[in-house]
Amino acid sequence: MLEVRGLNVDIGAIPILRDAGLDLNNGEIVGLIGRNGAGKTTLLRSLMGLLPVNSGQMSFDGEELTKLPAQKRAHLGIGYMPEDRKLVPSLTSEENIMTPVWSMNISDWESRLSWIYKIMPEAEQFRDRPSNSLSGGQQKLVALARALMVGHKILLLDEPSEGIAPALAQRMGAILRDLKSEGVSILVAESNAHHVVDLIDRMFVIERGAIATQDVT
Repeated sequence: MLEVRGLNVDIGAIPILRDAGLDLNNGEIVGLIGRNGAGKTTLLRSLMGLLPVNSGQMSFDGEELTKLPAQKRAHLGIGYMPEDRKLVPSLTSEENIMTPVWSMNISDWESRLSWIYKIMPEAEQFRDRPSNSLSGGQQKLVALARALMVGHKILLLDEPSEGIAPALAQRMGAILRDLKSEGVSILVAESNAHHVVDLIDRMFVIERGAIATQDVT
């Protein structure tokens, strides 16, 4: 489904990714594990077209992403949840979830939203609350719901367990398991494998921009 090969990305004059590569099959949850500054966020942002790529290949469902404008990538069914959530504070929880609908003119948004609330009923409970009144963990759920509005094939999740209470981190894991059973593939980046070791099928470790495979133990 997703394949990255020989990816090189600089930020300014600093090389971040060095011949990075990974792959993700249909129906998998794959971990991308690395300490802060290792290149996890850079890889995810490159996949979404938010950073320019020096060289390498990124393909999704046979489509070469490096040739596709950033604004077109979500149309392929790719959802992205950034680490810092990027919610609009002046909007309610549900309005934040709906932002992809407004920008992409999604026709089946009502059934999609109903499905999201079935997966995450707690998000429906605070649907009318301003997003800036929510806890950090609740905001993570809203950001995940927003990614799901377009990510019906694959989710790219950046540190979904970072900075949230242990109970909510466990709940996040349960949601990801449910999504996998619904056929959604997931690439989850975390600084600590402990957060996802019980969830993932395979693991890639990134260090100083280089990626190596590692067994899930």
